[in-house]
Amino acid sequence: MPEGIRKVNVIGHLHPDTDSICSAIAYAYLKNQVEHTNIYEPRRAGAINRETAFVLGHFGFNEPELITSVTPQVKDTEIQRQDGIDSEMSLFAAWNLMRETRVDTLCITDDEDGLQGLIAVKDIANANMDVFDVSVIGESSTSYANIIDTLNGEMVLGDPAARVTGGSVRVGTTPEMMEDTVQPGDIVLVTNRYETQRFAVECGASCLVVCCSAHVSHQVLASAERSGCSIITTPYETYAAARLISMSIPVRSKMLSENILKVSVNTSIDDARKMMAKSRHRYFPVIDENSRYVGLISSPNLLAAKKKHVILVDHNERSQSVEGLEQAEIMEIIDHHRIGSIETSSPAYFRNMPVGCTCTIVHMMYRENGVEIPKDIAGLMLSAILSDTLAFRSPTCTQIDRAAAEDLARICDEDIPTYADAMFEAGADLTGRTAEEVFHQDFKVFSRGNVKFGVGQGSYMTENSRKAAEKLVGPYLREAAQAEELPLVFYLFTDVKSSSSEILWSGEGADDIVARAFDVEPKGDVALLPGVVSRKKQVIPALMATLQSIQEDQD
Repeated sequence: MPEGIRKVNVIGHLHPDTDSICSAIAYAYLKNQVEHTNIYEPRRAGAINRETAFVLGHFGFNEPELITSVTPQVKDTEIQRQDGIDSEMSLFAAWNLMRETRVDTLCITDDEDGLQGLIAVKDIANANMDVFDVSVIGESSTSYANIIDTLNGEMVLGDPAARVTGGSVRVGTTPEMMEDTVQPGDIVLVTNRYETQRFAVECGASCLVVCCSAHVSHQVLASAERSGCSIITTPYETYAAARLISMSIPVRSKMLSENILKVSVNTSIDDARKMMAKSRHRYFPVIDENSRYVGLISSPNLLAAKKKHVILVDHNERSQSVEGLEQAEIMEIIDHHRIGSIETSSPAYFRNMPVGCTCTIVHMMYRENGVEIPKDIAGLMLSAILSDTLAFRSPTCTQIDRAAAEDLARICDEDIPTYADAMFEAGADLTGRTAEEVFHQDFKVFSRGNVKFGVGQGSYMTENSRKAAEKLVGPYLREAAQAEELPLVFYLFTDVKSSSSEILWSGEGADDIVARAFDVEPKGDVALLPGVVSRKKQVIPALMATLQSIQEDQD
């Protein structure tokens, strides 16, 4: 296993059937056992059908996690793990943190890492330039602790945890100059002049900021204590203190809290890149699946996104796979269908065998690697073989499939005929199901030349259940063709016990294609296909050959 791989998704095809789901689970387990790891995880590419739900429930499995795309996501990039800051942090402290971490954006979070807002270096710069806003400290309810920290000061009198509740910032020069400017509740910056300090207190100042670490007399202290005036000393001169004090306000007063451009760890790289291109910000907050802040990301990070690693089971055609496959690293393909259109960017392990089921191949690989098959995994693989071979009635079934199924039945202690009947009956149950649900329970898209077409199939143990399915799905085929954007759609309703199928269709010329492909005479919108039960071996090749012939005639 190459180093640095965080996870490998083992995925079946779209509109998954029992083999697609069971082979993903069984093969992921095998790979983890062989390589002594836990990075291989089964996934499903769509909703499971009732047959598969019965199988998973019977053997005690939950549905694999859904995956609809394997395009690189934000979580596949290098997220800068910059901790969130408290909303009470001063602008001055935030500025210093930006310089230390070399970022120009900080995220403000609550105690549970919920994103409250963000502040950029330009926000701090704008606040610093607004020199005429003398009431900002009071309006921001700034804590005295922030003022002390910003001015590198010491609180001589008062409570550092208290807050400024109003007033403006004034510079105290002389009593004569202060008489018409200092108002009750103001913060007054003074130096060492006793008269100025005393007059500021008598004017009702809420706080004295004594610059240059000047001495404060006992008389002033006593007067300030009686008046409820706090006193802070700072080593900075008056000019520096006056410039800095506005930077003590909390970041919440200047942060962006609405319409924040953020990305989720599950956002695709393409979507993140488009979002970033519309913004002047350099860094963007990233949230996890629970909407908790986890870090920052910038445009350069997107260039180094790692590809997702996938193993494909039960298919090898792009049209049947999840989105974004061309951007993923395909490590392996395990399949039993015709070789289709998937290309890989690097060599991959490709095992394709003419057997009736992917799980038959997986069973062989367990034996080849000497890995013991657990009882529940054996049950899944048995179910897949019975489903894909129609309990050995399909012409795709080989002796290898039979032998594998018998071996797996011994392990999971199931009687094959009894279990197969129960499984097929569960899959045929139409109670509460819509035409769309039944249609998609086993539907695949194929192409021949410039023609794309879809073929679905349902298998039924009784004629009544088959007829009920035809009555439900038949009228939906035209709508399905439009939804899937396909010119031709065919659907097989297979009677398992009689080894025959009825085929319905939608699309211009579909009836003629069926007549030529199977040498039958359609009756209305349906044709009987005696002995036809395998989509892979009996239906797809016949349709492909007929479409090829029609194209050649047209050329």
